Amino acid sequence: MAQVFHRSSNTVFKASIVGGLLGLLGLAGAVFAFNQTYGNRMYVPVDQPVQFSHKHHVLDDGIDCRYCHTSVENSAFAGIPTTHTCMTCHSQIWSDSPLLQPVRESFSSGKPIEWVRVHDMPDFVYFNHAIHVKKGVGCVTCHGRVDQMPITWKSHTMTMSWCLDCHRHPEKYVRPRDAIYNMDFKASDVLNPETDQPYTQIELGRKLVKDYRIRNEEQITNCSVCHR
Repeated sequence: MAQVFHRSSNTVFKASIVGGLLGLLGLAGAVFAFNQTYGNRMYVPVDQPVQFSHKHHVLDDGIDCRYCHTSVENSAFAGIPTTHTCMTCHSQIWSDSPLLQPVRESFSSGKPIEWVRVHDMPDFVYFNHAIHVKKGVGCVTCHGRVDQMPITWKSHTMTMSWCLDCHRHPEKYVRPRDAIYNMDFKASDVLNPETDQPYTQIELGRKLVKDYRIRNEEQITNCSVCHR
């Protein structure tokens, strides 16, 4: 009986199976990546009532985070600046700019500007800015390089798995308290007094975890820490 299929059919069939499986894995990876980025609204500039640029105010003008976010060190909420805070400067500079008309109207009427939250945690999640600042978590760790954002966007997923990675391995992220607001900070900026050599992040992080008494084991085993 004549051979129905060509000898190469087995090879083609095997290659098709492998290619199909790789294609499915690739598709699954693409869907996951899409969900983790755009699905979590990452890197999507958020339209605001006023075109406020962190890049201009922080990088160009050198304004400290705490000038606007006044309660970040002693409250769960970092705070949103009042219109009076904006007008402290803008009653003197750019006072006639059309872009700042909503600010002037808010200041005159006493009605707050309705800013759109960029990092909006679900109601069932408890997050406290003050304790993270006290434990050496820098602004850039969660918010990204806001000093380089002309319009603010979300740089991280803010999902539970993302939070747990930091709580499981805080030594990878924590920094000295006096560098919390330093967007350019690197662990190598600090010298190890025992070796007189720059720290690596892990070396410095392990030291700070001990110094700041960061109890990472409790944070990942007690659900009520974050879910209240």
